[in-house]
Amino acid sequence: MKQKLLAVLTAICLSGAVLCAQDVSKDVDKAAKDTEHATKTAAKDTEKAADKTGKATEKAAKKTGHAVKKGTKTAGHDVKVGAEKTEDKMK
Repeated sequence: MKQKLLAVLTAICLSGAVLCAQDVSKDVDKAAKDTEHATKTAAKDTEKAADKTGKATEKAAKKTGHAVKKGTKTAGHDVKVGAEKTEDKMK
């Protein structure tokens, strides 16, 4: 009688352990899927930020080039005016 009871209790404990292991397996699988999703989202966000940074850099470079061109043109004009004034004084 005791051996039958022990066998039944052992079977119950083993089946409980198997069910618990299956729950753990499901939890690990869900965690892996959540991590995969978070990684993909972060990668997309990083790509978008890199694109925005590249566009901002390109825009800044264009503005810098325009400012340099404008400054050079103004400096050239000032040199021309100065030369004309010097020429007029020399006469």
